[in-house]
Amino acid sequence: MKKAILAKKVGMTQMFMEDGTVIPVTVLSAGPCTVTQVKSDETDGYSAVQVGYEDTKEKLRADGNVYHRHAANKPHVGQFKKSELPVQKYLREFRFENSADYKVGDQIKADIFEEGDRVDITGVSRGKGFQGAIKRFNQHRGPMGHGSKFHRHQGSNGSSSDPSRVYKGKGMAGHMGSVQVTVQNLKVVRVDAEKNLILVRGSIPGAEKSLVTIKETVIAEA
Repeated sequence: MKKAILAKKVGMTQMFMEDGTVIPVTVLSAGPCTVTQVKSDETDGYSAVQVGYEDTKEKLRADGNVYHRHAANKPHVGQFKKSELPVQKYLREFRFENSADYKVGDQIKADIFEEGDRVDITGVSRGKGFQGAIKRFNQHRGPMGHGSKFHRHQGSNGSSSDPSRVYKGKGMAGHMGSVQVTVQNLKVVRVDAEKNLILVRGSIPGAEKSLVTIKETVIAEA
């Protein structure tokens, strides 16, 4: 991997292409991400770049001590004290092929990508709470007539005599959403380096203001 950055989902809009067609795009506020640590094979057993994203605000306690909001605990703050950098909300690692070329304090900005690049975007999908089998697994409903006693139930869970149990993985009602999802091979249609914005074609997982990871796609070009 050569390119990656942390971003926040701003929302969706549309763009007119040169041929007049309209495409849906997702706007992402990407970076800048600050390099907080460079890991190497000699010291850590693998090479990677640790980056921080989004500054946190300091706040004074009643006893006069300073703490950082947004769940920045002591080990988290210690990472930044070691590198003498401002504390940031998120910490992630990227295993770049050229990790050795980075130094602590370097910044990764939106212009690491350019128009036409293909990317994979990972985020946490919207939580939908407790849902039935029809919405959760797209199962069919029963008859909706007045005499029917089966409308939106999940249906049979298995025979009573054999196997006398419910198979693992049976689609049932339960918690839906709020899981990590990766959408692959999205096209970057515009990069605004001054405003730290990246526009990609199509939709991505997650709610507005949620954290996403943008990486160059692992899908080889045909």
